[in-house]
Amino acid sequence: MLNKKKIGRRFLRVLAVIFILLLAGALYLVIVTKVPPPRPADMSSLQLMRTDHGNGFYTLKNNWFRHSKSGLYELYVEGAPFERGVINGKLTEELVVRQEDHFAEQITKMVPSRFKRSFLKYLIGWFNRNLDKNLTEEYKEEIYGISESASPKYQYLGTNYQRILNYHAAHDIGHAVQNLALVGCTSFGTWGGKSADSTMIIGRNFDFYVGDKFAEDKIVAFFNPTSGHKFMTVTWGGFIGAVSGMNDQGLSVTINAAKTDLPTGSATPVSIVTREILQYAKNIPEAIAIAKRRKMFVSESFLVASAADNKAVIIEKTPDSLDIYDPQKESIICTNHFQSNGLGKTKLNKEQENESASMYRYKRLTQLLDANGKNTVQKTINILRDQKGLDGTNIGMGNEKAINQLIAHHSVVFEPQKLIVWVSTSPWQLGQYVAYDLKKIFALPGMKENKEIADSSLGIAADTFLLTTAYRKFEVFRNMKQRILDGGSVNTDSLVASNPEFYNAYILAGDYLYKQKNYTEALKNYATALTKVIATKKEEDHIREQIQKIHKKTKR
Repeated sequence: MLNKKKIGRRFLRVLAVIFILLLAGALYLVIVTKVPPPRPADMSSLQLMRTDHGNGFYTLKNNWFRHSKSGLYELYVEGAPFERGVINGKLTEELVVRQEDHFAEQITKMVPSRFKRSFLKYLIGWFNRNLDKNLTEEYKEEIYGISESASPKYQYLGTNYQRILNYHAAHDIGHAVQNLALVGCTSFGTWGGKSADSTMIIGRNFDFYVGDKFAEDKIVAFFNPTSGHKFMTVTWGGFIGAVSGMNDQGLSVTINAAKTDLPTGSATPVSIVTREILQYAKNIPEAIAIAKRRKMFVSESFLVASAADNKAVIIEKTPDSLDIYDPQKESIICTNHFQSNGLGKTKLNKEQENESASMYRYKRLTQLLDANGKNTVQKTINILRDQKGLDGTNIGMGNEKAINQLIAHHSVVFEPQKLIVWVSTSPWQLGQYVAYDLKKIFALPGMKENKEIADSSLGIAADTFLLTTAYRKFEVFRNMKQRILDGGSVNTDSLVASNPEFYNAYILAGDYLYKQKNYTEALKNYATALTKVIATKKEEDHIREQIQKIHKKTKR
């Protein structure tokens, strides 16, 4: 009896210790995931109020925000860091709130359990516990300023500042965890003898897809900071980083994800490094110096084109290393693998070349540049819209091996020496490309009346593909794909008929039929998928694994 009491007491002590450890761990997570905001010296800008002129046109001091006829939003912001952020947030408040709504909706779809989302909050908070230590005071103040316009309804996820700060690392975390499943960008450039008028032309597709709503409210933003250079970016509400941009010195930067190991902790987000280069570099050596100073937690390629240097290079950066790829010719291509003598030879990069869609897109882009002769802006846009495979083969609509994957958040073309940029309008890069002359826009003395600022004489017309039966079929395909993802029912014959050359149509049909236990028809679709151009080894492996499962099930 005595022994039973002793065992009971020991068991209770063990439970008590476990409980204390769990409680301590929970308290630790709560403490370390709290990130205090910076303390700007002057916070008087919080009292400023925007003026609503109607029709989506707002002003605040010399700053302005408008919705253009093209569908793009346009923003001009100037001033000191915190004031810049506050004004940005006040002018674009509806978009800041809407963007977080879209983000929260996607998270809820991915993680339906509120308990799991709460746990995920602390995990991300713990991962990003040192994120603010890897940002300069300038960018922390700017983020703090814009966070004052965020919605209060997501306080359970963290303070406004903490949430907006963490969203700036979302691209990096998603890139690392998804291992490029949502990040397959393409960029390239020509100059000198490779361009029709000898000036530099840079084109890029930002193929980062996290749902249609994410790309609905694109902002073409023009910044005039108190320190550094004036610059423009293509961005979205609540985001001060940069993924595509050019400054008034004729230096453009675009980023392309590369394969990376799973990070163990946060560092400087890629978009913030890009932003710093745009704001503070006037040439390639200064851009390289900035990239060297910042530690990142994912691998990325920065295509930097410079009017001052009359050339472009790629800064290849991993969490541990940095290398430069200089093609030593008058053209450059960047997809999602490294090309330098150092980083290009790593095991991880070789895996990327062999198992992803990156090298295939690189080869297709090379073919198109060789066939096009001297490059122009129109030819650049034609390439960015190209949906074909090698040698012009039909590889289906939406294939990651195509330059145009029909998922682009935005597509841009830069002429650094002329300070002109073209930005695509919806859908993806199929709508018209709107032209902006940075010299004229930065010379505006504010904006007192709502007027178009794009140069209509330089605009590029929408792709005629939008008028075709093929495009209508692609819309059917996308709708049916979404229906499957939402758990709905579809006719698989109609699904594959809407996009018959696309391997993914057959994978979707096969997976759908497999869940219905219709193994005979599922097997037929998987077998057909293997005859198509498959984007990644991971997807091919999935098909073969499913075929093996069916064989095992049907042999019983």
